[in-house]
Amino acid sequence: MGKFFIFSLLFWITGNPFVALLVIFLILYLLDLRFVKLMPNLFRPIKQSNRLRRIMQDIRLNPHDTSSKLEAARILMEKRRYGEAKQYLDEISKVMKDSAEFLSDYGILHIKMGDKVEGEALLKQALHLNPRVKYGEPFLYLSEVYAEKDTSKAMNFLTELQKLNSSSAEVCYRMGLLFAQMGQKEEAKQAYNEAIEVYRGLPKYKKRMERRWALLSRFKMSSL
Repeated sequence: MGKFFIFSLLFWITGNPFVALLVIFLILYLLDLRFVKLMPNLFRPIKQSNRLRRIMQDIRLNPHDTSSKLEAARILMEKRRYGEAKQYLDEISKVMKDSAEFLSDYGILHIKMGDKVEGEALLKQALHLNPRVKYGEPFLYLSEVYAEKDTSKAMNFLTELQKLNSSSAEVCYRMGLLFAQMGQKEEAKQAYNEAIEVYRGLPKYKKRMERRWALLSRFKMSSL
C-alpha cells in the first residue's frame, strides 16, 4: 500500500509513470548504497579515475614515488587493468619485498592474472610476515584458490581467518558457501545462521559493512 502511494504521488508530480518508476529505482539504489551495498557503486569508477589521474601526475613528477605506484596499482587492479598494475608492482617489488601489504597485493594480482601458484606463495609469505595483514584478507583469496580443488583446505584458511576476526559475517557466509559446495546442507545452514547472528551482535558502525553478508546468508538459507 505504501509503495503504491509513493508511486501515485510521484506519478502526480512528474506526470509520467516511467519517470515515477525511475525515481523510485533511483531512491532504492541510493538507499542500497548507503545501507546494504548489494548493487555495484556506479559512482566509484568515476572517483577512481579522477584519483588515478592525480596519482599518475605525481608519478610523472617523481618516478621514484613508491607509495603512489602502489596506490595506482591497487586502483588499476580494481579496474581489472591487471597488466598495467603489474608494471607498477614489478617496479617496486625490490624496494617493498619485506612489506606484508605489498606482498598481499602482489599475490592477489598474480591470482587475478591466472598464476595461482605464484599468487599463493606470495600470499603465504605476506601472512608469514604479518598474519593480520589487511585484517586477514589473504586468507579469503587462498580459500578461493582452493575452493574448487580442495574444499577442506579452503575451509582451513577460512577457519584461520575466523580466529583473527570472529566478528565477520562475511567469513561465516563464505563458510556456508563451501559447506554447500561439499553437499553438507546442515553445516551450510549453521554457517549462514551464524553470519546472521554475528551481524546482529555488531555495533551500528560495523553493521553497515557487514549487512550485505547477513542478507545474502538469509537468502541462501531460504534456498537450501
